Amino acid sequence: MLTLAALAAAAAEEAAHGAAEAGHASPGLLQDSAFYVLIAFLIVIGVFARAGVHKMIVSGLDKRAAKIADEINEVRKMREEAQELLASYQRRQREAEEEAAGIIEQAKKDAARMTAEARAKIEDQTERRIKAAEDKIARAEAQAVSEVRGQTADLAIEAARVIIRERMDGGAQGPFIDKAIAGLRDKLN
Repeated sequence: MLTLAALAAAAAEEAAHGAAEAGHASPGLLQDSAFYVLIAFLIVIGVFARAGVHKMIVSGLDKRAAKIADEINEVRKMREEAQELLASYQRRQREAEEEAAGIIEQAKKDAARMTAEARAKIEDQTERRIKAAEDKIARAEAQAVSEVRGQTADLAIEAARVIIRERMDGGAQGPFIDKAIAGLRDKLN
């Protein structure tokens, strides 16, 4: 506080001395307004010092500094927590990406396996259908051959009857012809 008063007094003296050097006559100490400003300034400084304003200002500044330091510490803690949380989320993201890649890889393997199984089933089913069609064709051929044989046998029997009737007389040979025809029918079927 005293240094401020000393500085103010020195400034007033210098101003007075500067005015004297400039060729102006110094009006007197009581007529100089700078003197009254200096006195008022010293009185205000004295009142502030007596009231302890400087202690309140220092106390307020200390409280403000402590509050700022607390806020800085709190922000630092929050930053550390945010960094930990970010690292945790990044770790979870990597794990999720690895899991997704594993799921995709497994899905590809499953799809390949299912494709191979479906292809094998289709081939097996196709082979069974081909075999069933071949069996059906073979049965149809056998049935056709059997029908053709039956019809051929019937035609042969009928032709034989007609030929035998024409060549033989009807009374003597009748039972013999009927027996031969019945035996022939059994042999052809």
